[in-house]
Amino acid sequence: MTVPMTTPTTDKAKAEKDFVTRLADAGEEALQRIADLPGGQKAITALNDLRTRVDDLTKKVRGIDALEARVAKIEKELAALKKAKAPARGQTRKPTA
Repeated sequence: MTVPMTTPTTDKAKAEKDFVTRLADAGEEALQRIADLPGGQKAITALNDLRTRVDDLTKKVRGIDALEARVAKIEKELAALKKAKAPARGQTRKPTA
């Protein structure tokens, strides 16, 4: 009689999958219970709206890095323009009496 050999990674992956499946099932059951409570549907709707808003904010925040890079570039260009426009200080006016 031979016993099929399983690798530890297969057993671990299966255990993780089982855990994730159980967690998902528990989450679904919890949401059903919340929905059955008075005002629970409003709470679920509010949570879904919150998730949507957080997703929108996340997208906007991702664009901040690009904007910061653009601002830094513009600041360097402005500094270079200010240096180019600075008047030469070698000549001064004599006061008239």
